Amino acid sequence: MFDTMTMTKLVGGFCGAFLIFLLGGFGAEFIYHEAESHDGEHHQAYSIETGGDDHGGESDEPEVPFAEVLAAADASEGPGVFRKCQSCHKVEDGANGTGPNLFGVVGRDVGSVGGFGYSGALSEAADVWTPENLNAFLTNPKGFAPGTSMSFSGLSSVEDRANLIAWLESNGG
Repeated sequence: MFDTMTMTKLVGGFCGAFLIFLLGGFGAEFIYHEAESHDGEHHQAYSIETGGDDHGGESDEPEVPFAEVLAAADASEGPGVFRKCQSCHKVEDGANGTGPNLFGVVGRDVGSVGGFGYSGALSEAADVWTPENLNAFLTNPKGFAPGTSMSFSGLSSVEDRANLIAWLESNGG
């Protein structure tokens, strides 16, 4: 059953498949990798538009100070933003959840809710929950207070943060 001709066919089949694989790899590299033009400059042979800007994340618009965004905030939008927080926090006075209650949090000392065990990282990051400290914390909790046990990744929209802080300020702040 396995004579010399059968072995020759099997080896030839593997070699042919390997050759096709190598040629396909060379072709893909030629199409998708950088190509060198005649003047020595490199350019992308084929590029895929992702819809992003070419500024590397920098915007042409000047950054608006947070105080101005907070002054224009709509506190009625705060409860909608708070839905992301309500699984761990409550706004009723004295009602702690996984996280401390947020009743009167704006202007309150950091780590001052009785009966709640803080991680200690927050007290080192700030003394009082000012709107600016809350904004920085809500942007990136782990970046503001490294070592915090809060697992929330943060709110990327400055308007959402301002609306939430304005709403929390109107609830006992």
